[in-house]
Amino acid sequence: GLGFNIVGGTDQQYVSNDNSIYVSRIKKDGAAYLDGRLQEGDKILAVNGRDLKDLRHKDAVELFRNAGCDVSLKIQRRLQPQNGPVGHRSDGEPGGLPLAAVLVPGLALAAAAIWILLRYRQRM
Repeated sequence: GLGFNIVGGTDQQYVSNDNSIYVSRIKKDGAAYLDGRLQEGDKILAVNGRDLKDLRHKDAVELFRNAGCDVSLKIQRRLQPQNGPVGHRSDGEPGGLPLAAVLVPGLALAAAAIWILLRYRQRM
């Protein structure tokens, strides 16, 4: 196989109001994994020049199975995570603010408060 799983299609929409086919999983040590270009969450627009628009899931699977050894994919990289099982961050970091974005301003305020307190005490 090609080393990845897909979700989506006209009969199994993965994203609401979107019949597109998406990469749901890259199999470790599979062809797609070893190639390194395909990512989980990518939308597959075409296989060997054949548009995947408005295909049922099983028809898309069949197209991949019959794609041959030299496969060309046209994809659209997902820029922002979406809700759903593929919406995880691949770099292993949780969502939200980075810790430094909270700590640095907090420490700066604390340092300023201590400096003001010490200056005030010196004048007394």
